Amino acid sequence: MFSPYYSSARRRGGGAADPENHIALNVALYGRKRRWAMTERSKTALHRDASTFVIGPSSLTWDGNSLLISIDEITMPIPTRLKGTVRVTPAALPNKAFVLDSRGQHIWRPIGPLSRIDLQFDNPNFAWSGRGYFDFNMGNEPIDRGFKEWDWSRTNEPDRTRVLYDTVERSGHEMSMALNIDKSGEISEIPIPPRVRLPSATIWRAGRRTRAESPGGAHVIETLEDTPFYARSVVSTTLEGRPVTTMHESLHCDRLIHPIVQKMLPFRMPRRG
Repeated sequence: MFSPYYSSARRRGGGAADPENHIALNVALYGRKRRWAMTERSKTALHRDASTFVIGPSSLTWDGNSLLISIDEITMPIPTRLKGTVRVTPAALPNKAFVLDSRGQHIWRPIGPLSRIDLQFDNPNFAWSGRGYFDFNMGNEPIDRGFKEWDWSRTNEPDRTRVLYDTVERSGHEMSMALNIDKSGEISEIPIPPRVRLPSATIWRAGRRTRAESPGGAHVIETLEDTPFYARSVVSTTLEGRPVTTMHESLHCDRLIHPIVQKMLPFRMPRRG
């Protein structure tokens, strides 16, 4: 959905383009082994069936219990090899999807909201295991056509995951939800905490908002991705009376489609084929 090549193809095609001709696997590693890869490829690099999705040299394979992501990519902006595997094993598979907008054009589904993650990388050389999360978004239109802003967060604990969603549509309509998903896959609504603005803006001066049960009860621990239109952050907040650490994402769609930003994107997202 962030592809400048897809946006260009839509403009040439009068608003329509083949999404299968704009495919990519995005890999972001943080910490001392920080790496980024997101190479777009054409549909000639796409092969898939009921259990396998291949994008060039990388692939995703479902064996009935876990998803194996085999990664063989080139990083940007400094080209290096990024090679390894990520295995995602969900505790349960909730069979429920949620509509994110008033027109029913955008869908979100928490596929493996409480999962075990096992990483084994050859380049860079490291391994890690822990708790993880796996979800799915789908739209019948580009995200910037439906929304102006989008804030999302998820908090993983040993026996449950909590998800907060806030969207602002082009029409001005706002949607909010707060969910608790337990290890059996049962999904229930929880009270939506008040909206608060995170006190520290990004380098690009993009505002970030989240939910907290007390004013001033949320702050940014670390900013992992800082771009003109998108930020990924580790945030401290309070939910159901307890302090928690959550993964937070914020998207500004007007910034995404700005001509200058569209010209910047290929430096982080090259295309082959």
